[in-house]
Amino acid sequence: MSKALIIAEKPSVAADIARALGGFVRHGDYFENDDYVLSSAVGHLVEIAAPEQYDVKRGKWSFTHLPVIPPHFDLKPIEKTHDRLKQLTKLIKRKDVTSLINACDAGREGELIFRLIVQYAKAKQPMQRLWLQSMTPNAIREGFAKLRQGDELNGLADAARSRAEADWLVGINGTRAMTAFNSRDGGFYLTTVGRVQTPTLAVVVEREEKIRRFVPRDYFEVKATFGAKAGQYEGKWFDRNFKKSDDPEHKADRFWTREDAEAIVAACEGKPGTVTEESKPSTQIAPALFDLTTLQREANGRFGFSAKTTLALAQALYEKHKVLTYPRTDSRALPEDYLGTVRQTLGQLSESGVHGEFARTILEKDWVKPNKRVFDNSKISDHFAIIPTLQAPKNLSDAEQKVYDLVVRRFMAVFYPAAEYLVTTRITTVAGHPFKTEGRVLVNPGWLAIYGRDASGGDGPGNLVPVEPNETVQTDEIALQANQTRPPARYTEATLLSAMEGAGKLVDDDELREAMAGKGLGTPATRAAIIEGLITERYLLREGRELIPTAKAFQLLTLLRGLGVAALSMPELTGDWEYKLSQLEKGRMDRQVFMSDIAAMTRDIVEKARNFEADTVPGDYAVLQTPCPACGGVIKENYKRFACSQCDFSITKIPGGRQFELPEVETLLQDKVIGPLTGFRSKMGRPFSAILKITPENKLEFDFGQSDAQDEQSEPVDFSGQESLGPCPKCQSPVYIHGMHYVCSHAVGPNKTCDFRSGREILQQPIEPAQMQKLLADGRTDLLTGFVSSRTRRKFKAFLVREPSGKIGFEFDNAKGKTTKADGKDGEEGAEDRKRTTRATAAKSGTATKASTTVRKTSAAKASTTRRTTKAAADDPAAAEGESATPKAGAKAASTAGRTRRTAASAKTDNTGDHPADPSE
Repeated sequence: MSKALIIAEKPSVAADIARALGGFVRHGDYFENDDYVLSSAVGHLVEIAAPEQYDVKRGKWSFTHLPVIPPHFDLKPIEKTHDRLKQLTKLIKRKDVTSLINACDAGREGELIFRLIVQYAKAKQPMQRLWLQSMTPNAIREGFAKLRQGDELNGLADAARSRAEADWLVGINGTRAMTAFNSRDGGFYLTTVGRVQTPTLAVVVEREEKIRRFVPRDYFEVKATFGAKAGQYEGKWFDRNFKKSDDPEHKADRFWTREDAEAIVAACEGKPGTVTEESKPSTQIAPALFDLTTLQREANGRFGFSAKTTLALAQALYEKHKVLTYPRTDSRALPEDYLGTVRQTLGQLSESGVHGEFARTILEKDWVKPNKRVFDNSKISDHFAIIPTLQAPKNLSDAEQKVYDLVVRRFMAVFYPAAEYLVTTRITTVAGHPFKTEGRVLVNPGWLAIYGRDASGGDGPGNLVPVEPNETVQTDEIALQANQTRPPARYTEATLLSAMEGAGKLVDDDELREAMAGKGLGTPATRAAIIEGLITERYLLREGRELIPTAKAFQLLTLLRGLGVAALSMPELTGDWEYKLSQLEKGRMDRQVFMSDIAAMTRDIVEKARNFEADTVPGDYAVLQTPCPACGGVIKENYKRFACSQCDFSITKIPGGRQFELPEVETLLQDKVIGPLTGFRSKMGRPFSAILKITPENKLEFDFGQSDAQDEQSEPVDFSGQESLGPCPKCQSPVYIHGMHYVCSHAVGPNKTCDFRSGREILQQPIEPAQMQKLLADGRTDLLTGFVSSRTRRKFKAFLVREPSGKIGFEFDNAKGKTTKADGKDGEEGAEDRKRTTRATAAKSGTATKASTTVRKTSAAKASTTRRTTKAAADDPAAAEGESATPKAGAKAASTAGRTRRTAASAKTDNTGDHPADPSE
């Protein structure tokens, strides 16, 4: 009997389809009934890759191997999901599977996920497409009743594949070319670029440039308090003859000289005034339904949620709880035939204690009617706006409840009538000079009632004290107020999302602007990841709610402009691509033509970087305040260095692949030392931390701390200026900060009797003194979330714990509230190991203990004679310099109440040659 294989994008979606259609029996990771076999991917299972002969590893990034433009792309299984891909391939090749149904997310990316799997499996069966807007059982059954033929989506598939390949070509070649340019004098300075991330970064950098260039101007306002029979009211002077200009700082109520403002005060002080006023009604309609970007903005503004957090919460409300429709949408309208579903949804909400009153009101007053602002097919692409489903919410977390409540209130608000205000404008004229007073009274709250607003009473805010006809008022008080103009505000995630969404408005070309209309930079589903990626690559810093570009960001924009490839930082690039991709979707453009254009652009980027021969890249560079340490001269910035204008002193701007911030280099020049600083990279691209110092010879060097051999030749260390952090876990002597480490007072100097030393940064996680105090006092730190695995480069979180031996280990917090000690490879592997059984872990840990003993003996012997400063360094300085900086090998496993415990030993390493010989590398 022939069957159709349904491939969903995620296991949870497959389970929902099985429940909706019914009659399935589960067999491991797939379901089966008489008509269907049902399984799923787990997101992308296959990625495009250059053929083997074009694959250039990081250590070989140079112009010799660029550009990388393969004649075709191979498909490469993603390692962590390879088993799932094998199973799907096996199901596709079953003899009874005679057709395939694509049930991946409805859109470009879902199409790509399915098509790459099918191509990898060399499937020949005919295909159909399930196009879902909601995950409710009814919506799923309706979707299967209206399956689309696969060839209807060939244009979408071409656009999806072309977008992926074009992003690969520009991203890989652009990143390698900029990295090669910045690293050709030595070292490895990773400089990532991308079609969306770089224009997004440019938006933030350009705003910061405006802030830096901003010069505040003094201005003055004149405010008066007038006395009427019924009471007092305030007014502000304004210019009746004011005309708007291009300068946003020029406003009708501002004086630019104190003398002009004082003249008004003198003319009006104590004088009577006449009053005229005008009142007229005003309305405010509810904002449109949410798409993902507007939901992210609202959640960021109200709750401080990052875009990434809001997306995750909305996805959980869609997939796990089934209470919201598909969240990754760019539409703010509903289908024109959705009135019945809306009424059903309001019926479900009417039973809710929180929202029931408003939902019942909408139904009772029959406010759900055809309305192009809400129901409009022309405003819908792949998915419609985010609205609640017919499913009642249960067991939502506080954060999920907040996002759900935002969506429900917005959904109900669009059907409520507009809010009605009475706006009164009062003009008080004193000695011929006008003063304006405005009042705004909420007469009918309309949709604002859903947000807790009521009509204002007679003395509510916005009400003005009445003035009788022809009444003369008195100027009781009048004074000038001195102010200064303010620079533009820095971007927050909410405002940056708005800027990304509206980036098309910055494009001059009409066709490109139309192509970007409603799209902007990125998609609703990718914007959060783009912002997070810029933060991860240290192009942006998140300080409170503000996003601040780093020196590395300014350096990249300077480079692109200087090389003549500024197009990489402009939204026109995305506009051009989106226009052509839309033509591909509609079958109006050939895919090969599009890819040829991308290849030509890629070659141009690489050649401009390869052939740039000037001594420095032109740009807007700083003059430092701190004088040259060698001669006292003025130090100026250029593209790669800070150099004295009067002698040959200079230092690199990018020591160890890490960009100096201007305040940091000022501190370094003043104090001759700074750190420890994070974010350096070794020759092999591995991250490390270090102190930087300027030597007596005025050379910049790394300082990783002293080796045992240096300790033996050094003077005793004076810790009298420090307060102890706590007792040493090995000998109970005081522990202090010493360079890059926390050390026992008896573990440094020529007469050492202890060996306790722990890094101030471990796997890129700074260990603050307060955490070391907790570790020494209580045996455990707080849960630290910034560790980065040296093997997988993935972030993980863990506690640091003090073992009975005095060594420091990791302890992991798992989903069930238990904790697991590290097995010693690194934190990431320890985190993965906690999924295994205690017995298997204990066996492995016992084996690791034997191995680690040998490693410790041999490595420690080497470490005792290895210089630990500029000329040689370890694979991971944080680990190399501290016996317990990076747990390396497991010891015994023991079971205690509710825990699987595994201690972590540590090993010194000596991988000389990985770290740069001097900071310029």
